[in-house]
Amino acid sequence: MEEKSSKFCKCLYYSSNTLARIVTKMADEEFARTGLTTSFAFLVMSVVEQPGIQPMDLSKIMMLNPSTITRLIEKLEQKGLVSRETEGKFTRIYPTEAGREMEPVVKECWMNFYKRYTNTLGETHANLLTVSIYDAAMKLDKI
Repeated sequence: MEEKSSKFCKCLYYSSNTLARIVTKMADEEFARTGLTTSFAFLVMSVVEQPGIQPMDLSKIMMLNPSTITRLIEKLEQKGLVSRETEGKFTRIYPTEAGREMEPVVKECWMNFYKRYTNTLGETHANLLTVSIYDAAMKLDKI
């Protein structure tokens, strides 16, 4: 395969966005059989693992704005995968039976996605890259 290069390849913005587009495409392909985008799939897994979780906690887990989480929850409710229950001033999110039944398929897709990129990058390199990217994101988020 011919190696591509760009005058922008040493720019963090350019390189990280290029990687994000490629990884998003791969993830979307792997999760396609669920009928969910990757964000929806991770949200379903989170709700199944922690029934009754609050949207703010989902926001922290998913590293998404609360308004984005609310929109995702609404769409998953429409699909019949989660339900919301209000307890006083708190809202809790629960998986429906359909959401619980979908979780093993979602986890299988996630594992297939992992295998796909580790087969290309090598498991050690892929894991180190993941840790490095996450660490950089956490440091840059503080500035």
